[in-house]
Amino acid sequence: MRSHRRGVLVGAAVIGLVVIGVAVVIGPRSMPPVAPAYSEEELATLRSLSLSALGAVPSDPTNRVADDPAAAALGHDLFFDTRFSSNGSVACGTCHLPERSFTDGLRTGQGVGQMPRKTMTVVGTAYDQWLFWDGRKDSQWAQALAPLESLVEHGGTRTMYAHLVAEHYHEPYEAVFGRLPDLSDPARFPAQAGPHGDADAVAAWDAMEPADRDAVTEVFVNMGKAIAAFERELNPTRSRFDDYADAVVGGDPTGGGQLTADEVAGLGLFIGRAGCTSCHSGPRFSSGEFHNTGVPRVPGAAQDTGRAAGAHLVLDDEFNCRSRWSDAQPPDCPHLEFLRIDDAGLDGMFKVPTLRNVALTAPYMDAGQFATLEQVLAHYSAAPAAEEGHSELAPLELTDTEIRQLVDFLHTLAGPAQMPDFPFPSED
Repeated sequence: MRSHRRGVLVGAAVIGLVVIGVAVVIGPRSMPPVAPAYSEEELATLRSLSLSALGAVPSDPTNRVADDPAAAALGHDLFFDTRFSSNGSVACGTCHLPERSFTDGLRTGQGVGQMPRKTMTVVGTAYDQWLFWDGRKDSQWAQALAPLESLVEHGGTRTMYAHLVAEHYHEPYEAVFGRLPDLSDPARFPAQAGPHGDADAVAAWDAMEPADRDAVTEVFVNMGKAIAAFERELNPTRSRFDDYADAVVGGDPTGGGQLTADEVAGLGLFIGRAGCTSCHSGPRFSSGEFHNTGVPRVPGAAQDTGRAAGAHLVLDDEFNCRSRWSDAQPPDCPHLEFLRIDDAGLDGMFKVPTLRNVALTAPYMDAGQFATLEQVLAHYSAAPAAEEGHSELAPLELTDTEIRQLVDFLHTLAGPAQMPDFPFPSED
């Protein structure tokens, strides 16, 4: 296999290894039974957190090929193809590694340049209304397009990508989306042209006829929709916590002996005094919404207002639910109709990340400010004032033992790595 293909998948079948210096155990363990007396409210919370409560992947009216297996296969190949970058070395899979729950282990992402924020996982994003830390995209396919044009991520241009699709994916593209435009005239379709490239690429884009720009943008959009079809198949897998929660809710107070005493104590804190479920709720351990938790800025980094900027960006986005490139109808987009955009109230808010496989996704927070889960919990326990906006935290005054127990519990959220089985693409 050539380097632009999916060699990164080797060894990603099972997570049960020492990752980032932390042993993540997902198999049954021999331990004495622990049987706390959960209240009815606590049992309801356990039921809501179990993966058994997740439900089917919701439909995506913005993407007509969202559930097309051929589109997903094409999207898989695009996801791992490094040719779709300005230096030929960066693919979606460069930052979204299967063995790290589709993150990269870096403080902030590294593409053709350095990114200002940490790479978020794409696992389970089919359930999200908002994408990115600031929620500036409202579909998986719109999110997939942004890095392709970013000067520090993939660094490419729309005509570059259209030419690559025509050269390397002509048949699978046309099988899903229909006939490709004839891009053979370099005067009409330059090798490098796009609205978000360097000055020369933008000038070349502006010189193109509107109909030709639309033809290229349609290919570009369809790339995103194919990648989204693939990503819709990346969803969380069961962990020891899920087996424990289902057993407890089913009437076994020991939870089948799945958790140690410290892990059970950490769970009790998580759903109780620590108040973690205020934000990390539901079976993906995320509300999918935005909160200000007073996380400090990285020294020397530019100001980042988070959702305050993201709310405006998604409303103005060329590819949002209401755009002409979306397959949705206006009634399908109420989230944009009633979107909160008050800058002052949203300042410093960032999206709540999932805690599924959280032990594999260090460092933590929007710019990787904390290296360990212990540091994250120490921050939440102390609840310092926010540098931007108003922090929603109140001091928890957790003891060292309680922090350790919470960390122990968070490790129980690790499940086996999931990778849909696609055939290897042919060499071309």
